[in-house]
Amino acid sequence: MTSLSYTRIAKDGIWDNNIIFAQALGLCPLLAVTSNASNGLGMGLASTAVLVASGALISVSRDIISPQVRIPVFILIIATLVTLVDLAMNAWVHDLYKVLGLFIPLIVTNCAVLGRAESFASRNSVLPAAFDGLMMGLGFTMVLVVLGAMREMLGTGTLFANAALLLGDWAAFLELTLIPDYKGFLLIILPPGGFMVLGFLLAGKRMIDRNAELKRAAAAEAEADEALFSATTA
Repeated sequence: MTSLSYTRIAKDGIWDNNIIFAQALGLCPLLAVTSNASNGLGMGLASTAVLVASGALISVSRDIISPQVRIPVFILIIATLVTLVDLAMNAWVHDLYKVLGLFIPLIVTNCAVLGRAESFASRNSVLPAAFDGLMMGLGFTMVLVVLGAMREMLGTGTLFANAALLLGDWAAFLELTLIPDYKGFLLIILPPGGFMVLGFLLAGKRMIDRNAELKRAAAAEAEADEALFSATTA
């Protein structure tokens, strides 16, 4: 696969075909665990690990899986990987594991994971499949962290609160108190606040995409006018 193709995969995963922004999948954990940025980062990294590993394993085994049973086999592979991630988090980041709770096993039911397995990993070789899982996971993590950060800053005036406790000592540098003695904005921390902030993020992405489209159209029109002028003066 060419570098251009990898660039296309990266752009799709992080922006154009983002799991949240474009596919509107994984909204349950998105709204449930993003009361702060630390939770969003932990959930995003767990989902990314599953996406990468499932993409690679399904790509490796795609030729030996019968088409008639591919979906149950894909789900079995994903469930096995989620169980491993669940056990690893329970062992090494137990505080984060307790916060995320049921939403770690529910990665199995995230349609984005099965969707990438069916639409991409089962049709491509190992490296592109793993890279696709990585980019989709990073795009998902990006939205989780941005949404969690916005809700946390508006809701409590902090950023990555308790990161060292939830993610390990390495994350202590992330902890910030932006507004000392801030009384908080409870609505943003609650689920309705999650919907509100997500709506603003979706609107922002649409505006960015629209502006980029208008710039491309203007550039194409200018190029066509220049080509026409060159042709008439030749």
